[in-house]
Amino acid sequence: MNKIKEQKIIDSWQNNVQPWIRAVREGEIESRLLVTNNAIIDVILKQSPKTVLDIGCGEGWLCRELNKSNITTLGIDVVSEFIESAQKKGVGSFKKLSHNELVNGALREKFDIIVCNFSLFGKESVEELFHYIPHLLTSDGLFIIQTIHPISGCGEAPYEEGWRKGSWTGFSQEFKDPAPWYFRTIEAWKNLYLECDFKLNEIVEPLHPTTEIPASIIFVGTYAGTLVDT
Repeated sequence: MNKIKEQKIIDSWQNNVQPWIRAVREGEIESRLLVTNNAIIDVILKQSPKTVLDIGCGEGWLCRELNKSNITTLGIDVVSEFIESAQKKGVGSFKKLSHNELVNGALREKFDIIVCNFSLFGKESVEELFHYIPHLLTSDGLFIIQTIHPISGCGEAPYEEGWRKGSWTGFSQEFKDPAPWYFRTIEAWKNLYLECDFKLNEIVEPLHPTTEIPASIIFVGTYAGTLVDT
């Protein structure tokens, strides 16, 4: 059943490519404009990386922004239309890669920072990614995630891990077929880092300037284990 849900996540994004590109490039997502875009950029720039891998890069906006600071970026996504759109902008490098290809060694480079910006929605796929990330990090490299804040994203459901129904509430009527997503509490996200031998350096909770409610949560971790190449 989980494999079906994981595939539905990919299917949903493939069905909403053009609405998403318009929403991002035309500034339709208020929380991104007011809070979360700058929040993830600030966290990354504070680390002064030379190289960044953006997993689930979508149409590539974050890579383009980081390139303005002379950071070498690679954006990857499973949706070919996103990669094609990003490449047409001519800034940054982009590659179509599926989750399976990534965790099975399709990339040989190492990066100072690996970032997942609102791109982790599954259960097993996310857990597999966490276990593989250390193979892609430079020494003292950082794994940074920005995601929906569990408190504001919980809604009326119980505050516990589990699959949730998707929703495009707040987006344009062009969006369809919302994807299921796996809800994690703050403690669950922290445990996922720790169980995979990461040390959590920082947790950032950017506040919406009007509601003063966290618009997202950002985790910053360094791999502290012993890497065994396979």
